[in-house]
Amino acid sequence: MTTSPAYASPQTPRKIQRVKLGLLLSSLAACLMVSLLAIIIAFVLNTLGLLGDGLMLGSQQGFFNGLHFGLIMCLYNFVLFFITVPAAWIALGFSIGRMPHRRIAKRGPYMRWGAIWGTILVGGTTLVFGAMADGLMGGLGAAIIGCSIGAIAGALCGLLFYAIVKPADQLHDTDISVF
Repeated sequence: MTTSPAYASPQTPRKIQRVKLGLLLSSLAACLMVSLLAIIIAFVLNTLGLLGDGLMLGSQQGFFNGLHFGLIMCLYNFVLFFITVPAAWIALGFSIGRMPHRRIAKRGPYMRWGAIWGTILVGGTTLVFGAMADGLMGGLGAAIIGCSIGAIAGALCGLLFYAIVKPADQLHDTDISVF
């Protein structure tokens, strides 16, 4: 009975590289993207005159006050990086960080699960604090803007992770024959 060399065996597990780097950079980018998206949305809403007195809380009641509060919370996301970056790293690590090891090579699941976790983290946080600050309608307004910003930032982070790790390139079978 002859055994084939290790490099020719299809059963040898391949080590997936750059996963931790991808998770670190994606979580840092998530923190920055949430703040940048909130700045862009606040600028557009203020330009259109939909924010009333700018980002001054208390000028309106209920839903729009919660919307303002959610925008402000998203704007301060970068200031609280020592909380948001580890939370994003853990959430992404247990979702998209495990996908290359499960041999998932398509881009869609990475973006989808990044958007799901962005929605959960940002939307959940803005819902809880918005509801505490301005009741149920304020929490609803804060949750809608937080979920929107979190979904966009999460999808972009999933795309960034996919671009760094390149699972499709790492998971394909290598042909070592030269003739």
